Amino acid sequence: MTNSSMHRVVAVLALVIAASTGFAHAQRRPPAPPNFDEFYELGPDSLIRRGVPKGKVKGPVTLPSQVYPGVAHDYWVYVPAQYDGKTDVSLMVFNDGATYLQPDGYYRAVNVLDNLIYRGELPLMIAAFIDPGKFTKDGASNRQAEYDPPDDRYSRVIVDELLPRLYADYRIARDPERHAIGGWSSGAIAAFTVAWERPDQFRKVLSGIGTYVNLAGGHVYPDKVMASERKPIRIFMIDGRNDNRGVNADNQYDQTRDWFYQNVRLKNALVAKGYDVNYVWGIGVHSHDMGGAMLPEMMRWLWRDHPVSVDPNDTIERSFRAGKATEPASAPATGANPAGAR
Repeated sequence: MTNSSMHRVVAVLALVIAASTGFAHAQRRPPAPPNFDEFYELGPDSLIRRGVPKGKVKGPVTLPSQVYPGVAHDYWVYVPAQYDGKTDVSLMVFNDGATYLQPDGYYRAVNVLDNLIYRGELPLMIAAFIDPGKFTKDGASNRQAEYDPPDDRYSRVIVDELLPRLYADYRIARDPERHAIGGWSSGAIAAFTVAWERPDQFRKVLSGIGTYVNLAGGHVYPDKVMASERKPIRIFMIDGRNDNRGVNADNQYDQTRDWFYQNVRLKNALVAKGYDVNYVWGIGVHSHDMGGAMLPEMMRWLWRDHPVSVDPNDTIERSFRAGKATEPASAPATGANPAGAR
């Protein structure tokens, strides 16, 4: 064998060995974790439907806060196409409002409201989408300080600062049974806290991947529920088995920081005390996907007992809720942050 042939053989052997080694390394590499959210998709009630009258979204409106000095909240208001200002309507408030508003986002709450109101599956309602406060001096977020503590401060923002503005601008029923509030993550515990502190104003709650953990003492709620008289609160809770599970960077487990465990624990306490509770435990992580997919069904359940007529001759009851003939289609909301806050 010539020297050149020998060199070629050696080169080929080196390539074979390298390829085999690389294949062995690839074989030892752990598989990528599954995408636990891949099956949560938006359904038709979350999409724009032909022929459904579009409500308007007004805002953002800036609301200076006295509860948190130096902070202001932005909010938007959804006004359904059917609203005429002549009769009282219900109220839905969304924390982290800009996230729920996004026309191409996870929740597309405006489409959900348009579609379900049109078919009479929701009562006629105004919806307010309020963002966490920001400090006026530098724009820094006040989200965690407002949302996570189990105290009454944030409820005062909603009841004492937001509600008077809404009452002044729209004909909203004062009945707390016709007021609901919802949110995701820290916004969910904030929604529950508003109803817990002020059931005289809010009695319906939507809770997605709720932060009922010890970021600021929220893990105490199951004990508070068990130690208190039952309050007139209805709640729909969802969370995923792969939500944050309380394992820190040192691989130490802290049960008070386990989102899924604490959601189940709160649900159990609410059920034990006789609350009106619905819940779904999915497979997802700490994300919006499951909440977006389930928002229409959560809204239907929360508002399931709004009045209906059983008169077979009531043609209005048996008709679509058409908008006013002069009502133009609304443009997407401006000023909303498409990413939202995690």
